[in-house]
Amino acid sequence: MFKSIKRIMTWTGVHKKRLYIGFIYSFIHTMFIAMPIMATAYGLNLILEDISGKKSLSSKEIILLTVYMIFAVLGRFLFSYLRAKTQESVGYEVSAEERTKIGNRLKRVSLGFFSNNNTGELTSAVTTDLSFIEMHGMKMIDTVINGYISAFTMVLCMGFYNIWIAVTAVTGILLSAVFLKLLGNKSNQNAPIHQRAQDTMINATIEYVRGMPVVKAFKQEGVSIDGIRDAYKSSKDINLKIEKNYVPYNTMHHFVLKAASVCIIAISSIFAINGTMDLPTMLMMIIFSFVIFGSVETINNAAHVLKIIDATFNKLEPIENAEFIDHNGKDISLSNYSIEFQNVSFAYDNKNVLNNISFQIPQNTTTAIVGPSGSGKTTICNLIARFYDVNEGSIKIGNVDIREMTCDSLLKNISMVFQNVYLFHDTILNNIKFGKPEASFDEIVGTAKKACCHEFIMNLPQGYNTIIGDGGSTLSGGEKQRISIARAMLKDAPIVILDEATASIDPENEHFIQQAISALVHGKTIITIAHRLATIQNADQILVVDNGQIVQRGIHMDLIEEAGIYRRFIGIREKAEGWMIA
Repeated sequence: MFKSIKRIMTWTGVHKKRLYIGFIYSFIHTMFIAMPIMATAYGLNLILEDISGKKSLSSKEIILLTVYMIFAVLGRFLFSYLRAKTQESVGYEVSAEERTKIGNRLKRVSLGFFSNNNTGELTSAVTTDLSFIEMHGMKMIDTVINGYISAFTMVLCMGFYNIWIAVTAVTGILLSAVFLKLLGNKSNQNAPIHQRAQDTMINATIEYVRGMPVVKAFKQEGVSIDGIRDAYKSSKDINLKIEKNYVPYNTMHHFVLKAASVCIIAISSIFAINGTMDLPTMLMMIIFSFVIFGSVETINNAAHVLKIIDATFNKLEPIENAEFIDHNGKDISLSNYSIEFQNVSFAYDNKNVLNNISFQIPQNTTTAIVGPSGSGKTTICNLIARFYDVNEGSIKIGNVDIREMTCDSLLKNISMVFQNVYLFHDTILNNIKFGKPEASFDEIVGTAKKACCHEFIMNLPQGYNTIIGDGGSTLSGGEKQRISIARAMLKDAPIVILDEATASIDPENEHFIQQAISALVHGKTIITIAHRLATIQNADQILVVDNGQIVQRGIHMDLIEEAGIYRRFIGIREKAEGWMIA
């Protein structure tokens, strides 16, 4: 349990000092809780002396006792507030910093990291799991550390009057700690099971929501709901089983503490009967017996929560320690934007995609990459942007190996337009501005006009301030594509990568998008993956990729005369474009 607490405190980093200050406030807070109890015994003693005629109770003593009680109550609330203010906000602050840190780290890892880690688990780690630590981490420190500080502070107060009663209280706390340890061991076994059930439930939910259009289209609502229902039922059953496992240890933990309270009352009564303890002190000890273990009793709830927090930390560690793809990179400014592949080989896990390919793309030229699906075209573009590192060989831009550069210094030179456009759930203005955050409004409007999207933007309800749906769901495919081109144009990078940017666009939109692309690529080094003849026939060079190798290269007029994949490819495209329903 204390290892878990130490782990939480280590996680708080530079904020740890505030936790220690909070512990001091907690100690003082408990002293103020004990003070009224001791004052009650003192006041009772004055009353008994007054009744017996030993000493009359003066109004001055009553006033002083009243002021003392008010002071104790105010002090209790003051230091409770100071402790809460000092400690409880730490979790929220550290979680916010942690999410930002993870976000920055994920920007600099290889895309292979996302292939090897389930999206649902990553989402759960950064949202649900971190929120669990955020909500419960500081509460656990308060429950466990401040709980024991409170109990032992009261033990000190009791020990001031009678050492044997203090020993009885400590014995009760130590015996309860034994059962808490056993509870912790059980939690250690259950926490990973609980975590897996939670991840399965989140994955099932994400899959269900994402797959809803397919479910509806194929009328498989019943089949689809089975998976999510099973995940929820499994999570419920596991949680119920875990709770049942804890019952014996929880029961013994509470029993020991209640037994210790009874023993304190019994011992105090025996001392009072024997005349070794006066009646006010006995009553004070009885009052203490009712409150001393209150802070320790709730620690049993912390045992399971701490193990879940441990499991969450274990899950976050691979993300937090994921290696930057550019950890040895330097900020390098390029003066030339020619691209060269030298004997490059690459594989996704154990699947070879590129095999010893070499080619050059001179600065300010257009290179089209064509080939069958799965031949390695998109991989070539991803390697240029260093989304992955090559397994063998090298890629150079301006005679600089891109592995020597940081991702930021590399990618500031590259604009990419993807076939599957992703737009953020934000205003159109901010989506375009993503390419250049410091851009002025006039600059954004000018770029939108060049990208042929200003007109449809102005027809939207709030124009550039219109919030678009998640992923751009409230826009058509052509509109999203033009927004993405505007974003790339605003960035104004010297290298432009077009990954089948017009592959799934209708003819009406294609005209606008071709105009936008022409404005985007003017005077740039262009790499385009395309299947349409109009897109590739004017390229300065065409690379034909098949099975991870470059099997043909040249210009359209030369390649169309050669027997091979390119001529066959063009023939198929012409038939496809002329196809109609009979």
